[in-house]
Parts: sequence; C-alpha cells; structure tokens
Amino acid sequence: MRIGESVLRPDGPAKARGEFVYSSDLRVEGMLWGSTVRSPHPYARILSIDAAEARAMPGVEAVLTHEDVPGRNLYGLEIEDQPVLASEVVRYWGEAVALVAAEHPEQARRAAAKVRIEYEVLQPVTDPDYALTADAPRLHPNGNITRRVKIRRGRADPRADVVVRGEYEIGMQDQAPLGPESGLAIPDGEGGVDLHIATQWLHIDQKQLAGVLGLPPEKVHLTMSGIGGAFGAREDLSMQAHACMLALRTGRPVKISYSRTESFVGHVHRHPGRLIYEHGANRDGRIVYVKARILLDGGAYASSSTAVIANASCFAAGPYRCPNANIDGIVVYTNNPPCGAMRGFGSVQNCYAHEAQMDKLAEALGLDPVELRMRNALETGDEMITGQVIDGPVPVAELLRRVKAMPSPSPLRGEGDGEGREQDLTAMPGGVSNTTHGEGVKRGIGYAVGFKNIGYSEGFDDYSTARVRLSVVDGRPRVEVHSAAAEVGQGLVTVQAQIAATELGVSDVVVLEADTRVGSAGSSSASRQTYITGGAVKAASEAVRERVLELAQSELHLASGLRIENDAVVDAGGNQVVALATLLGDAVIEETREFRPRRTHHLDPETGQANAHMQYAFAAHRAVVDVDTELGLVKVVELATAQDVGKAINPLAVQGQLEGGAAQGLGLAVMEEIQVKDGVIRNASFTDYLLPTILDMPPVRMDILELGDPGSPYGLKGVGEPPTISSGPAIVAAIRAATGREITRVPVRPHDLTL
Repeated sequence: MRIGESVLRPDGPAKARGEFVYSSDLRVEGMLWGSTVRSPHPYARILSIDAAEARAMPGVEAVLTHEDVPGRNLYGLEIEDQPVLASEVVRYWGEAVALVAAEHPEQARRAAAKVRIEYEVLQPVTDPDYALTADAPRLHPNGNITRRVKIRRGRADPRADVVVRGEYEIGMQDQAPLGPESGLAIPDGEGGVDLHIATQWLHIDQKQLAGVLGLPPEKVHLTMSGIGGAFGAREDLSMQAHACMLALRTGRPVKISYSRTESFVGHVHRHPGRLIYEHGANRDGRIVYVKARILLDGGAYASSSTAVIANASCFAAGPYRCPNANIDGIVVYTNNPPCGAMRGFGSVQNCYAHEAQMDKLAEALGLDPVELRMRNALETGDEMITGQVIDGPVPVAELLRRVKAMPSPSPLRGEGDGEGREQDLTAMPGGVSNTTHGEGVKRGIGYAVGFKNIGYSEGFDDYSTARVRLSVVDGRPRVEVHSAAAEVGQGLVTVQAQIAATELGVSDVVVLEADTRVGSAGSSSASRQTYITGGAVKAASEAVRERVLELAQSELHLASGLRIENDAVVDAGGNQVVALATLLGDAVIEETREFRPRRTHHLDPETGQANAHMQYAFAAHRAVVDVDTELGLVKVVELATAQDVGKAINPLAVQGQLEGGAAQGLGLAVMEEIQVKDGVIRNASFTDYLLPTILDMPPVRMDILELGDPGSPYGLKGVGEPPTISSGPAIVAAIRAATGREITRVPVRPHDLTL
C-alpha cells in the first residue's frame, strides 16, 4: 500500500452492501428528534412568535426561538451575517425561525407546524441587477454588495483587429448530495456538547458553534460521521447549532435529519451568474485584451461568496496569455436561496463564458478553435491577469493536443444522407424511449480547457495538522494516523494510509476517526486535502521514522544508511537488521506536525494584482454530442479529458474523480438547475431536480499526466475540481457545433435547440 498504487478504499464494500453507517443512521438510547420551523416567505418582517400550542403538544421537550440562542445569534464562514434563528426579518424562503425537540420525529414535525408566526410580507429582491440599484431595499446593514473585485492589467484602452462580444447566463446548480444534512448532539454532562456530524470542516464548525453556544471551543467536541456526499454543500453550518442548542436545553441527545426538500434549503448552492465579455485579438489570433463584467447572485447570506467572486475574477480570462485585462466581479445579496461553495468555486461560471468567447474568436478569425487556444496557451513563467507568475508545469497546449489526438467515437451511420434510421435507436437522443428515428440528429464536437487555484488564497493561513503514532499491537508494528481532515467520499482516508505506509514501511496502518481532538486540517474543499493534509501526514511520518532509525542506531550501535521496509529496519543493501516489533518492544513513538504551503497575498483592491494563489491545476475536455434538432434532445456520446495531476497518489481514485467531476459538469450543461421563482424553490426534490444517471453518462476517455509540481509533496496537484470546470463548456461547445445556435445560457433547454 504505497503511493502510486491503486488501493481499494476500505469503505467501499460496506457502502456497496448498504452496511456503511452514515450520519443519518446514528442513534443512542433516550435521544430526542429535532425539527425546524422555516419561513414560508422569501422576505418578511417577523411580528410575533407564539410557541405555546407547540410546547403543549405530546412528547415535546423544547421549543426554541432566537431568544434562546445562548451566545451570538450570528455566524458565517467569512462574514457573520446569518442568524442561527431569524429574529426580526427572514431573508429567504426556508430560513430557520424556531426549533422543536420531541420524543418521536412525527411529534416534532407536528409541533413545528403549531408554532404560530405572524409576518409582514415584504417584496423580495430576486434580480441581482436590481439589487445593485438605488431603488432596491438594503437587505443587510452594509448594503447589497457582498464584494466587488477589480482586476486592471496593461493598457486601459487597448486596440484590437478583431473584437467579439457575448452575454452569458449560468443557472443555479445544487451539489445534490445523496445524504441529506444530519447529525447527533450529545450533552457531555459538564456543560459541553459532543456533536457527531457530516461536515467538510470540523474546526470551523467548532469555532462558529462555540460563538453561537456561548462556550469555549474545548467544550464543543466534534467527530466526523459517515457522509453521503458534499461538493461544497457541507462547508456551512446547517443543523449543527440547532441540534446542539436543543441538546443543551433538554439535557438529552438530539438528532436532526433533514428531508430531501429541507436539504434543498438547508445548504448553499452554486452561484447563478450573468457574465458580459469582450475579447480583442490581432489578426494572427493573439489575444490583445479581455474585458468582463461578472455578476453573481449570492442569495440571502454571504457564505463563501467573497472568495467565489475572487476566483471568478482571477480566472476570468481562462488559461491564456492576456496582456490587457479589465475585469469587474460583483457578488450581491438577494432574497434568493444562499449560495456558496460548490466544486469549481467560481471557475465553472467563467469557463462557460471565456470558452464560448474563444470559439467566437476562432470563427471570426477563420482559425481552428483548438489551434487558437494553443496559440494563446499559458506556459511556465507566464503571468496571470493578476500579475502572478505561474511556476511549475503549465501544460495547457499539451492537454489540448492530447484530447484532440484521441480517437473519436464512430460517426453517425448515414449522417447527412437520409439513412439515420439504420442507427441503433437506443443510442439516439431520447434513448430507449424511441423518441426519434434520427431524421433530425446532428453530431457536434467541442473543446474546452479550464484551470483554477488549489488550496486557499489571498493570505488565508492554509495548513493542516497530523499525528502519527507507531507502536506494537499483538506482536506487530502498527501505525495510527490521526487528523481532523474530513473524508467526504474523495478517498482521503486511503491516501493518508498510503503516505504513512510509504514513509514508514509498515503494512498495518490505521487512520483514526477525524475529530477536533487533533489540530485543524482545514476544509475538504479547494482540492487541497491530499496536498495539505497529505503533507502533514508525510512530515509526521518522517519525524517518526527519524526517531526509529535513531533508536536502531543507538540500541544496536549501527552506522547510518538504515531504512524501514516490510516492518523491519534494513541496511543499505536491503538486508534485515532488526524487526520493528523487536526494536520497539513496549515503546511508543508519536509525532505531530503541521504542514504549511507557501504564503499567498490579498488582491490589491484597485488593480487586483497579487501573488494570490498557491498552486494551479489544468484540465482539457473534448465532447462529442448528438442533438435532435427537431425535438431539442441531447445525447452526450463521449467525453475525453487530459489532466495534469502532478503525481497520482491513488490512480484508481484519480480516475473516479475525473469521471465524477465530468458528471457534475454534464449536469449543469444540459439538465441541472434549481428553479427559483419569486425567491421560492419550485423543484426541491430529486423527482423534479434532474440529475445525470448512468444512462446519461457517456464513456470518459482519459489521459492522466504526472508532470510533478516541485513545490508540493511528491509533486502532486489537487485533482477534484478541474474535471467539473471544462467538461460542461466542452459539451455546450459541441452542441453549438451541432446546431449552429449561439447557446448563451446553461443548462441548455430543448427550446434552445430546435430549428
């Protein structure tokens, strides 16, 4: 079990058999069930709350409102602007107003329905452009602009031979984790609370909960529970504070588990966006300038919007040389559902726009779209529009060459000659429903390339802590790895075990349950955990190894040149010197280390210039689609991708990330959208919110490059987000090629395609 090997995940068999314990499966003797009273209005003033009838109902142990919040009734990842329970005003449909704890979940739900709340309904602000006007009501004390980012590089008024413009709209996508928000809070009997929770960041939850509960952080202990998907949805608090408040009030364990509809309002979503772009180029195809206005709808509360708009702005020009840039990024408050982190984190929205612009530019210049991209591709040593020099491998042109050179799927038989009926009809758009015989089916091929930052940016103190312990158990050496890094399905537990096994040469490696009894590991987001927590595990393992070898040299009077292999200390020639179990005896060697990557810096508020990012990851996609231009149906026939992962710690897991990320990219491109009308979600179910299934996913042809980043552990790069960034834009580019339609909005709808 070493790095570079395809190691099977230990949780795989239990999940396949339905035996894995998720947070929604947690139970303890004597626990209560919590339920949340939510606003039926997207914007309203609270006039009164009457909980008397609810408190009198059978089985009810507690009903809480904002008056019962023991600490600060505000929390937030970056800005503390969201109330634990709304007090004076509700700002989005489904906002939490009161809590109920009862003996049975049905008793809790019925009591929640009896909490009487009187509202003065207000006109919601649902249009982000309107939110910027002087006529719009101020939704927060500091106004409706959450953050504005300006990037100014080069000449203010550059001239170009060819200019193309476009306006693009991106719909609101949901992370759609199969496991809804859930957790179990247990009073510790000493005024504190133990929370078992499915989250992405244990320590930021702990920090926020301590403020909400009025407790010191050490009195709030969190343990990671089984998680059924995340993708950014678990970065913010959902039911954590509510369960803890009810547990502390009643003195009994309290479990909260959201319904599917409640989950849609219980977590943040991908920011919908409106993007206006202008590209200028010379006649030889060299980009002269990019101008862009990026407006993101952040919804009712800030969440991580300030970082998302920074990403959307920094990567607005795509992975291309751009000597002159004028970018304005704005994220605003509205009364729509709150938006925050989702896989791709701002780079998804802008990739749809800058890649559509590159195709427009290629058409205007009479160039092949891939050739145009390669002609402008960033290389090692080039500067981003933020002025940061990109070091390490920058294989943009190579990735494009590779996806273009991959074999294409078989062409449509009879395409263009009226013989479409010879096709396997189940392979047509519409599939087994036999909606078409191929008369109006056209094939298109499209390309896209994207990139984004890995890890936290703009001066955030990005680090992780890991503890590694070596001892003898049942006569064999065992390594225990302990960190607070959240396993959210990405295979991090396996990666930590692989790193420890590689560095210590021990076959028995156990990764302990993640909790807050060890230092912070940061969030399982930004494609950072393998890099940052992997770096911490590597450093701690190296420290343990050094002590073991020092012990061997001291006890056995041996020279240097020793190493550990196969549970034994061996000499330079690989000959066993002493078994680890014999050397250690009853001794325990334990080391804790922090790993910090290089520092980053805040964007200049006027120019956006700074070394703001730690590392970059690049991916390219080619999509082949068939479109029924009469019925507006799309079938993605194949996706091909090339991505530099630096070093594949677990190649099998990397393949899974590339396929899974492409599935989410496909979803946003052609089917996934939260339908919000007047601030109300209209499709809060998996019946009406359309997700790609195995029937929608095409084969994914992949070329994984391991070019090695000299600044990271083992040369690795973050892997999880790039597959989601450029896969969708490639699909939309292929749809444009098939239909001749401009296609400026995603997801693409049937009526966008019919001729």
